[in-house]
Amino acid sequence: MLRTTSLLVFLVALAACGGGGGGGLGQGPGGGNPSGWQQGVFDDFLTFYAQCQAPRAGNNPITGNPWPDVAGSTLDENNFLRSYTNDTYLWYDEVTDQDPGLFNDPLAYFDELKTFATSPTATGVCSRNDPTNEAEHCKDKFHFTWDTDDFNQLSQSGVSAGYGVQWAFISNVPPRELLIAYTEPNSPATNIVPELERGASILAIDGVDVRNGSDVDTLNAGLFPELGQTYTFTVLDLGSATPRDVVLTAENITSAPVQDVKEILTPTGSVGYMAFHDHISTAEQALIDAVNEMNTYDNGQGISDLVLDIRYNGGGWLDIAGELAYMIAGPVPTAGQTFDELTFNDKHPVTDPVTGQALAPTPFHTTALGAPFNGTPGQALPTLDLPRVFVLTGPNTCSASEAIMNGLRGVGVEVIQVGSTTCGKPYGFYPTDNCGTTYFTIQFRGANAMGFGDYSDGFSPANSSGPGEDVPGCSIADDFTKQLGDQTEGRFATALAYRDGAACPAASGFAPGVLSKPGGQLSAVEVVIPKSPLQTNRLMRPWQGQ
Repeated sequence: MLRTTSLLVFLVALAACGGGGGGGLGQGPGGGNPSGWQQGVFDDFLTFYAQCQAPRAGNNPITGNPWPDVAGSTLDENNFLRSYTNDTYLWYDEVTDQDPGLFNDPLAYFDELKTFATSPTATGVCSRNDPTNEAEHCKDKFHFTWDTDDFNQLSQSGVSAGYGVQWAFISNVPPRELLIAYTEPNSPATNIVPELERGASILAIDGVDVRNGSDVDTLNAGLFPELGQTYTFTVLDLGSATPRDVVLTAENITSAPVQDVKEILTPTGSVGYMAFHDHISTAEQALIDAVNEMNTYDNGQGISDLVLDIRYNGGGWLDIAGELAYMIAGPVPTAGQTFDELTFNDKHPVTDPVTGQALAPTPFHTTALGAPFNGTPGQALPTLDLPRVFVLTGPNTCSASEAIMNGLRGVGVEVIQVGSTTCGKPYGFYPTDNCGTTYFTIQFRGANAMGFGDYSDGFSPANSSGPGEDVPGCSIADDFTKQLGDQTEGRFATALAYRDGAACPAASGFAPGVLSKPGGQLSAVEVVIPKSPLQTNRLMRPWQGQ
């Protein structure tokens, strides 16, 4: 089961017009079990680790070792979470210490083990009773849990149930606007004729009107199906005036994290383009293959510039980001340099509280890491050796993707940003399994080789009015009238023109700017791209316990 407020924001907003959206905050304290709790007194979290109310049998599929679970209780699981939070959580001193014996559900208890302080730019109160306000008002909007088996499946293989469609919610309250952002190859969405493509509008699901329908249970179920479920979608394709019905059955979809790798020939040299959607394990080899391909362009001379499209890349494994940054910059500017230096809470100035090892910066990786990724361990990474990179961004560019931008800027590689302000997530986690649930509690913030990591308001193109850290480039709204990788698509075209010395067009990445969509313009810019937490955070390789 996935519990995450980032997806919950969409679901509750949709449900506010007539139905449930799933998830929610914990059930809160109840009962009165004596626990021996003493406020402010904490045992080592390893005292309670893997003591489970329902111990698992079998082996951990990642390590091949037996699960460490032994018979325990809900109180043991709660005590693990309490001590683990107090030791490793970045803002541990802002957590209210509550008796773990008063909670009969570890997930509900974990919901309380976070700060409820407001963010620096908040205009309202961060309330534990209103999960829909977290993204807007709370300092910690990234606290979540995930079923360990589901997390392992997606993190190791990129497999999850669906149709191979990435939805783009332009408006999630009536009148709703729902488009396709991109699709996965060899999926139900692309194995039909004609296949579904970016820019198509979803008008109805099983006959329920998307724009104004009140049956949000059917809408949510159709958008986020269980394996094997079938739904009928009424679709208006890009460039068509006539809707059609498409029947889709959810399958196990293997994501292709790197897509549309191509060469654009210009009078001033070869330009490489790739859409990089997710820092998942399978991205390691896919990125290596993309860079090797680009080095064959221009009759083997390679590319003179790269356009890296990360507008929908919410993050994932930080080590993947460190590998890609090295492949872009090459060995000269990165030699001996820090890609991302992690800072933990003030209890751990020199030692990683999770691994117990001495703190050391995350480097620009020069070789493939292999496990838990999918490349060949020790394989030398190919490089493009570029002094600059154009990045296409949006509000869904988060975490590990922002770390690429920040890490390259830290070693003097020019980053030119085309799009709109990124999400602002310089924080990260160690995914931590206990008793079948993987917990994600913020444990570190990152900084580049220059010591900069203060971008909680994101990165913004310099000509915009966005709140983020200014980066050279142009503010351009998303363009759903063209396919990703089409050199006439708004953001890609602007990057190519800027490269040739053109001035930025009028900023359009912020309200009251517009998004280009089939049939006209929308007064909206904050496109919601719902993804799993694995794909929207900055993650270190999992801690598997002792």
